Amino acid sequence: MANLKSLAKDTAIYGLSSIVGRFINYLLVPIYTFSLPAASGGYGVITNVYAWTALAMVILTFGMETTFFRFANKDGEDPNKVYSTTMITVGTLSVLFVALVLIFIGPISSFLGYGEHPSWVWVMALTVGIDAFSCIPFSYLRYQKRPIKFATLKLLNILILITLNLIYFGAYNGKDPGYTFYINLIASSLLFLALGKELAGIRSGFDSQLVRRMLSYSWPILVLGIAGILNQTADKIIFPFVYDGADAHAQLGIYGGASKIAMIMAMITQAFRYAYEPMVFAGAKDRNSKELYAKAMKYFIVFTLFAFLLVVGYLDLFKHIIASDYWEGLKVVPIVMAAEIMMGVYFNLSFWYKLIDKTIWGAIFSGVGCAVLILVNILFVPKYGYMACAWGGFAGYSVAMILSYFVGQKYNPVNYPLRDIFAYVALAAVLCTLMYFLTRGMNEVVGALVNTLIIAVFVVYMVKKDFPLSSLPFIGKRFKK
Repeated sequence: MANLKSLAKDTAIYGLSSIVGRFINYLLVPIYTFSLPAASGGYGVITNVYAWTALAMVILTFGMETTFFRFANKDGEDPNKVYSTTMITVGTLSVLFVALVLIFIGPISSFLGYGEHPSWVWVMALTVGIDAFSCIPFSYLRYQKRPIKFATLKLLNILILITLNLIYFGAYNGKDPGYTFYINLIASSLLFLALGKELAGIRSGFDSQLVRRMLSYSWPILVLGIAGILNQTADKIIFPFVYDGADAHAQLGIYGGASKIAMIMAMITQAFRYAYEPMVFAGAKDRNSKELYAKAMKYFIVFTLFAFLLVVGYLDLFKHIIASDYWEGLKVVPIVMAAEIMMGVYFNLSFWYKLIDKTIWGAIFSGVGCAVLILVNILFVPKYGYMACAWGGFAGYSVAMILSYFVGQKYNPVNYPLRDIFAYVALAAVLCTLMYFLTRGMNEVVGALVNTLIIAVFVVYMVKKDFPLSSLPFIGKRFKK
């Protein structure tokens, strides 16, 4: 029981820091979109470069974060030696990566479309090298059960990013997107220096035999990680290469800015994941665990559909998060949010293969979903622009979700309440359609009021069907009298 309480406390701290961090980072969106006009393509450059760096980050860490935890907790292994060997391995990969980028900076910059700005490329290469190496000391903090320092450093890093961006884009009215990369390098360097005590662990040395065993364990995790990050970033990487027009970065910026509104759903999904994942693994041996998974799936879908209706219903209010010249991309928001719901369902379904140690299925499902996403982008972006990016993500996550469900029902069947789930989905679809047609041409305030009434229908159904007021704490006492 004490272990579960400690796990819950640590999970809350890690989860809160991550969610708060993402929310604070969310504040960069209005800073960038109001400072960089859509037509300039500046935010498109930021969107594209950060997509590349996210992919590079996964490759450079090589799945060694998870591998470190696995080997540090193995009987017969010296945790300090595992830690130092992991640091040296990831550090070596990072140094080689940065060196190769510097040596071939000309052709790499030209290939990425930034031949006139090679500094943008090498600055972000250096930044991602530092960040990849810093991931291991952060893993060590988690291993030592030091969530307070972990969360504090993560939040300070984001606050530094926000502050420096406000100074440049706000106080100095900056217009160069490249300065965001210099700011990121400064923030990452300061974070690296703050990990001095943890970095000292490198003195425990390097074990060549150990690293061979670790790499044999980590490469499948790397494959899964690459597939996972490509599902999130492939559209932003591919877009400039396949878009048929001179304004590729401008269009990508509009897509990137508008889709950020949909990231509200990503934060909800992540919050659910932090609370749900430890509970699942802790209760895996409970004979009623499958009933728990079924209920959790239903409630996850109910609440994400509610969040979906809220964002769609008040989109005319949420749109003010980004500058008005990005509003033409708002039509992607419902699609991207629906894709995020699919991703959340896929995550919930993923426990069947995690609990029976068949994670290869995760690589297969994510790989197939990623292939669908990439194919949709390559085939349809030239004709439909960034709308194809939105639908590509929806298609990719849908395929991965469907595959995971049907294969999972064969190997580890769970009796999900499909009838109830589909009833909620159908109701949300009908209400969303009503919002679209009834509020066309209305001003923002009247439209929001009408949509509030429509959303109330979903709330009434939800309360009557699954959350009767009599079951709620405090409020329920009145209804029981």
